[in-house]
Amino acid sequence: MNEIGPDTTVAAIATELPGAAELFRRHGISFCCGGDVPLSMAAEQAGLVPADLIADLEALEAASGRDAPQETLALIGHLLTRYHAIHREELDWLIPLAQKVERVHGGHPSAPVGLSQTLTRLRDELESHMVKEEQVLFPMMRRGGSPVIAHPIAEMRQEHEDEVRHLQAIEHITHSLALPEGACRSWTALYTGLRKFTDDLVVHMHLENEILFPRFQSMS
Repeated sequence: MNEIGPDTTVAAIATELPGAAELFRRHGISFCCGGDVPLSMAAEQAGLVPADLIADLEALEAASGRDAPQETLALIGHLLTRYHAIHREELDWLIPLAQKVERVHGGHPSAPVGLSQTLTRLRDELESHMVKEEQVLFPMMRRGGSPVIAHPIAEMRQEHEDEVRHLQAIEHITHSLALPEGACRSWTALYTGLRKFTDDLVVHMHLENEILFPRFQSMS
């Protein structure tokens, strides 16, 4: 992502920088509702020194991508096995679990009403997105690129923005994944799974936007 500064919005950082969302949650900083506030303002409202929060975020940025292969073909393989396949597996059980929690606890003031619908929309859009990468973009990259590759890359970047909006909706519906006192095992398992899934999705998009895509965008 672009350089992190005091005027960078909380929402942009949380949905583009791996680990930032969890850091914000620990400090009680919301990035769904009102997430367009500057980082400096959000830090001050949370009782933090802006420079210290920026330093923590810069440390996350320095560490991002270290666990992924650097060679292009290996990175593509990593994206397919570590993210595409795992997203599909996790959404297969997260959606019915969300439906169960909404059904059983719908009257609770902290119930994640609408979560299963949001996850279903995300699953459908993400599946279409991943299929396009698997059948069109990644094969093109494996062949070394193409003069027309800029178009599918631009389309994938735009679809990442759509996924970001779903992430913000999940954060809003779940009250920043905050479990109410005495939450049952199903509710706890749901939020634990959501935390991993949403964090994984941010890493997935970061690896593509910041590492993989730029390697091919100069072709025209």
